Amino acid sequence: MKAKANCISASAMRSEEQKLILRFIFSVLVVLSLVIGHWSLVIGEIRDRVVAYIDDTAITLSELEMKYAETLKVIPNTTKEDVLNTMINRSILLREAKKIRLESPSEDELLREYIDLRIRTFILIKDEELFDFHEKHLEDFQGEKFEAVRAEIEKYLIEKKINERLKLHILELREDACIKIDLNKDPHRNPADEL
Repeated sequence: MKAKANCISASAMRSEEQKLILRFIFSVLVVLSLVIGHWSLVIGEIRDRVVAYIDDTAITLSELEMKYAETLKVIPNTTKEDVLNTMINRSILLREAKKIRLESPSEDELLREYIDLRIRTFILIKDEELFDFHEKHLEDFQGEKFEAVRAEIEKYLIEKKINERLKLHILELREDACIKIDLNKDPHRNPADEL
């Protein structure tokens, strides 16, 4: 009877050893997957560098490249610098909108709400401005009477003033922000070559 009991415990021991070996192999695989995942993140970070900081917000090269490609489809003559500056301006405006606790379902709506609140509400177009614009651009309106095009003129002049004031507002916000742009940095350059 003792021999049979020893035999059972020996097979139970082998089963436990096999379980331990499987656990060890599983643990090694988990550690390897974590290490490989970490290295892929490190490699990804090396390939994607930051091209601009706006206070505590970063814009990466991949974000810029994606936005630049989208913009080229609409505005073929644009430059990466123009797109980057637009991204910086957008980031600053969004930050300001969040500071005053505006909320909207999308960033575009949030920007519209911010511009309406901070810029549009202070714009007033006088009747004299509308009439003067009509008189100076009679040819553009093909002789249409003032009342027929009044709303169109007013909309145009309001948008023009919004754009002018928005540019000034952005310049003021940029002066108060900590902005660092590093667009032309070559990630593969050797600093020793510059000596």
